[in-house]
Amino acid sequence: MSPTVGIVVPAYRPDVPELRRYVTAIVDRLAPAAIVVELDAPETGVPARLDELPASVETVPYRRGKGAAVTAGFETLDTDVLAFADADGSTPVDSLATVSERVRTGEAALAVGSRRHPDATVASHQTFARRFLGDGFAWLAGRLLSVSLFDYQCGAKAITAEGWAQVRSHLYEPGFAWDVELVAIAGALDLRVREVPIRWEDQPGSTVSPIRDSVALFRALLAARHRAKQLRDDRLHTAIAARRDEPTALVERDR
Repeated sequence: MSPTVGIVVPAYRPDVPELRRYVTAIVDRLAPAAIVVELDAPETGVPARLDELPASVETVPYRRGKGAAVTAGFETLDTDVLAFADADGSTPVDSLATVSERVRTGEAALAVGSRRHPDATVASHQTFARRFLGDGFAWLAGRLLSVSLFDYQCGAKAITAEGWAQVRSHLYEPGFAWDVELVAIAGALDLRVREVPIRWEDQPGSTVSPIRDSVALFRALLAARHRAKQLRDDRLHTAIAARRDEPTALVERDR
């Protein structure tokens, strides 16, 4: 039997027509066994407008953050492959299919979509500031983590159910930094990580603040490196952790 695929689409204040178009295209192209839209802090009337969406829509009245939303969605899935794609449709459906296929065929335990890979195709570019900061972050992450990639933050990734079972209790970042934490923890647990060049279409109206979120990403990168080092039984990082209060993993929150 072919491995089943489940897809989560985290959405915060989405463009409803675009979200409907994107989810419908995912269903038509990938025919996933399950698709879940995790909808945060929707404006009045939006949930009702999504009633006919060909997906399960889980609505939360506050903003959890991308990482918390994807984690919550993954926890509801009972499929062999768990994938997610950002709601703005920046990752075309064909590229999401390619990322999922790398895991479905056993080529990778974690497949990471990449806008910055030399073989990627960028149909429309981010602003210079966002591009510059993103490139700088990727360069730094590649030197601090055991997994070296061109792009850690692209909004399209897929992981095996077995891989998710291993990493889930080690993820703490509720926001955009969740992506890099996922990669760091997967690498520390010796999961097979593969970078997949995609076609990328940058969309206007991003909720990412280049300055504020870059600072948060840098702090999260250091935290992810620390947790990854702990998992590798690094003596220094284990000693540091022993002096700190243990945070609560995302999967244990709100229970």
